[in-house]
Amino acid sequence: MKILILVRHGQSIWNLENRFTGWVDVDLNQNGISQAKKAGKLIKDKQINIDLYYSSFQLRAKKTMKIIQEQLDDYTNVISAWQLNERHYGALTGLNKDEMKKKLGEEKVQQFRRSWDLRPDPLDNNNSYHSLIINTYKDIPVNKIPETESLKDTYERVIKYYSEDIESNLNNKNILISAHGNSIRALCKYLFNLDDNQISKLEIPTGNPLLIKFNNDNKIINCEYLDSERAKDLLVY
Repeated sequence: MKILILVRHGQSIWNLENRFTGWVDVDLNQNGISQAKKAGKLIKDKQINIDLYYSSFQLRAKKTMKIIQEQLDDYTNVISAWQLNERHYGALTGLNKDEMKKKLGEEKVQQFRRSWDLRPDPLDNNNSYHSLIINTYKDIPVNKIPETESLKDTYERVIKYYSEDIESNLNNKNILISAHGNSIRALCKYLFNLDDNQISKLEIPTGNPLLIKFNNDNKIINCEYLDSERAKDLLVY
């Protein structure tokens, strides 16, 4: 049996403020820190030995991983990959979702959030939230840094990295990934063979580890959210 655990970072400051975050580096709030601690304890209770740790480049995912490792008392090196970053929301970055619903209409904002291949307008290069200005991304080739993305775009970059750099390690290692709502949504679409309609409805809770077990033929034999009180019917496959 092989194990993959997917964790969306704990609640961030902008999650609480209901803002489109994307590639902006926003920290966890106190609730997010508590969620990350609980995630670590839940994983520890399962007595699973994690062999490889992966995180996106972003602060909220890295900090979630750091807190989880503290709970596990395991400080194995974490592999950071920008390909696991959140979806880039383009010109919506930093804006309040409820305010945008009033301006554009709820249906249009929902399309921007969850449609498969619709991109928001690109983020202006002079915008203070542009990734070219954020020091975190200074070593990423400029042509790899998006100015806007659809869920399809996010899926393609996440799954390319997963299939080339992570998936083969499942043959003999237990893996933990700390990432984001849309990058984990992309992984779930791939792993559970979800169609475009199912993926648009899939909710990914913050700070709740999704434990996925595979047999020797790489077929999923079981999956569960470890914090069962917060799981509800969030995953369909």
